[in-house]
Amino acid sequence: MEHPDTIIAVFDAHGGAETAIKSLTSAGFMMKQLSVIGKGYHTEENVIGFYNMGDRVKFWGERGAFWGGLWGLFFGGLFLSIPAIGPVVVLGYLAAMVVSGVETAIVVGGLSAIGAAMYGIGIPKNSVIHYETELKADKFLLLVRGTPAEAARARAILGTARPARLDAYAAPHKAPALA
Repeated sequence: MEHPDTIIAVFDAHGGAETAIKSLTSAGFMMKQLSVIGKGYHTEENVIGFYNMGDRVKFWGERGAFWGGLWGLFFGGLFLSIPAIGPVVVLGYLAAMVVSGVETAIVVGGLSAIGAAMYGIGIPKNSVIHYETELKADKFLLLVRGTPAEAARARAILGTARPARLDAYAAPHKAPALA
């Protein structure tokens, strides 16, 4: 799937994102098609931290059970602090793109590493800025990628989960090579 379509659902609370992930996987979506992004803790918490032992991660803090439970289900993840957003957890396929952006110091017109990764999968810059604002407001993003038919099915499933926002982005089309 070289250029998949992307569906992005924004949830006000981690419970909504978790329910949506369960609905998608029950409907046959594979975890490698999903990514979830959100803050790892609230600023009023006293303890925040995590440790990694192989493929297991233990998070402390109010959302420790949420993030720790999801970490084992997703293929890849990271915990980083982004200026103006704060500590963020990224799980799923987008995590590798964020790491790549950080490692190669790709900066896309003032976007964070997460924003640059989202822009890299075809999300328009003005939408990326809105999603970064949602992260600052402590919301959760759930991304699903797939063929147009899978994206339409994911959008229908996510619609029943009542996200605060639900957007669809068609795969970016490559221009034909010039002969």
